[in-house]
Amino acid sequence: MGKSVYIAEKPSVAQEFVKALHTDFKRKDGYLEADNHIVTWCVGHLVTMSYPDAYDEKLKRWSFDTLPFIPQTFKYEVIPAVQKQFDIVKGILNRADVDTIYVCTDSGREGEYIYRLVRQEANVKDKQERRVWIDSQTEEEILKGINTAKDISEYDNLSDAAYLRAKEDYLMGINFSRVLTLKYGRNIANYLHLDRAVVSVGRVMTCVLGMVVRREREIRSFVKTPFYRVIGTADINEHTFDAEWRVCEASRYYNTPYLYKDNGFKDKDKARELVDILSEPLPAEGVVKEASRKKETKNPPLLYNLAEIQNECSKLFKISPDQTLNIIQELYEKKLVTYPRTDARVLSTAVCKEIYKNIGGLRNYAPAKEYAQQILDSNMYKGIEKTRYCNDKAITDHYAIIPTGQGFGSLSSLSSTAQKTYEIIVRRFLSIFYPAAIYQKVSITSVVKDEQFYATFKVLVDEGYLKVAKNSFGRNKMADTDKNQDDQENADTSLIESLKSLKKGSPISFKEFNIKEGETSPPKRYNSGSIILAMENAGQLIEDEELRAQIKGSGIGTSATRAEILKKLNANQYIFTNTKTQIITPTLLGEIIYDVVDNSIKQLLNPELTASWEKGLTYVAEGSITADEYMQKLSGFVGRRTLAVKDLRNQAQLVTLFNETAINYK
Repeated sequence: MGKSVYIAEKPSVAQEFVKALHTDFKRKDGYLEADNHIVTWCVGHLVTMSYPDAYDEKLKRWSFDTLPFIPQTFKYEVIPAVQKQFDIVKGILNRADVDTIYVCTDSGREGEYIYRLVRQEANVKDKQERRVWIDSQTEEEILKGINTAKDISEYDNLSDAAYLRAKEDYLMGINFSRVLTLKYGRNIANYLHLDRAVVSVGRVMTCVLGMVVRREREIRSFVKTPFYRVIGTADINEHTFDAEWRVCEASRYYNTPYLYKDNGFKDKDKARELVDILSEPLPAEGVVKEASRKKETKNPPLLYNLAEIQNECSKLFKISPDQTLNIIQELYEKKLVTYPRTDARVLSTAVCKEIYKNIGGLRNYAPAKEYAQQILDSNMYKGIEKTRYCNDKAITDHYAIIPTGQGFGSLSSLSSTAQKTYEIIVRRFLSIFYPAAIYQKVSITSVVKDEQFYATFKVLVDEGYLKVAKNSFGRNKMADTDKNQDDQENADTSLIESLKSLKKGSPISFKEFNIKEGETSPPKRYNSGSIILAMENAGQLIEDEELRAQIKGSGIGTSATRAEILKKLNANQYIFTNTKTQIITPTLLGEIIYDVVDNSIKQLLNPELTASWEKGLTYVAEGSITADEYMQKLSGFVGRRTLAVKDLRNQAQLVTLFNETAINYK
């Protein structure tokens, strides 16, 4: 019987496999070896796609004559900086005494690609290869992953998708960046007084730039519209409350041109006119038209995926998605949480069956100890697999990010922000086992002189999961995005009780009426968190209903790449991210690049294209379409668009657009 090799994505992960195997390993250069096992590692990517000049020296020089560049067979090469480790890994994988290779790179498309490239360039043959697919780095999960490892051939479709994603980025990046730079680079450089300018574009990067620029231009063109609301103040049992006027069929203003929506006026004079009518005399006597009392429930939110936790950390800690990913990765490597690069916000049935283990472990985590104990003592975890928090169909590679219930020895070594991030993950996880929060909601509709006034009040009567969800730090205890702005929350309990006494037909007295001035607000700029969510939910940006349904579940980029895309846009100086607020704005250069693309390869700016390409890769991974079919479509698109740009003659027109934009940067 030969030896087994375990190849991890990085040294720290390899070390966890060493610990889990409980064998006496001897450390060697670039690997560890025992009697029956060898553990080695990559250092991220060891192999990459070759630049065009590897195909032909002439391709080193950028020229229209060599475009489009679409090789029939792609070339790859070892990255010089990691040549030594590649040689070590190659030697181990091809050793005569090795018969089984356990692939332990990250369980996802990119991890698959890292190993497949190594296997390809190392020319590995005649070995049994098994894929270890794990959701955390706990010993239990590692051993389970090894014992249930499947033949690598079962992941061939995923591998195809990984190769195609890389080819897609390569072909679009090289062809489009070269052709646009050759066509417009001199114009841009002259305009901005630069020595040279490169138009750097990419399938995902350029689409995200488009989102940022379009939002900025919407804000610039936005014209504020003032409006005027009429508020009545009513008396009841020594309490006062405010109610808002809204137009109704009986109103003297019904179907008139004076209205702003149904609850205000375009002109202050008309609002004043209504106030005067209602105020003659004061107090104004009215009657209750409708009175409703009902309980309102608020369920715990779904669990975190990477995009959601990146958005949360952006709001709470003002850190970038890249910083958040690094934190979650660290928590993962220290066995505190499950796999970070996930799009799912639910658990699998298999995980739900053993979820008590995760909860039990959290009894050793002080901020959650009380809640974890209560969940176990009261069997609150039982039946979780029958709730919306468990859905096998909504999981592709990995379930949501949850605490493992292990690794607490590492907590004290973490940064303050990492510790807080772990806390919010724990609290979100434990919340799902608690009942909904319950509010008492009271709504009153009153009529004064045929004009209707509305008031809604809400008071929390049972915290439910909210007592678990409130973080222990900061002024904002919980980032709550579900709050209904129309409700007057946290109303005084005695006021609520007084309002409950009102019934249909009850008299009601208004002591005064006032005008409340407001104005429409422009769209908000993206911050580093909200743009990640917008990238994840790209389908919402698509107007065509059929197409939106078709690409449902595919966003712009993947959970693993979105943070890197933002990082690259910042590095290219196409966007600027305020480090204190995380607000994102385009730069002048970014807007110029946008105008160039908009007038040459407009499709790159559209979420439809980017999301549909991503959906196509998903189809390849699922086996719905072949790699050849996808490649044919990709080559056709790149070739046609590159040739179309070569024929354009719109440089002068673009300078006019640059001038229009530059006004905003003086």
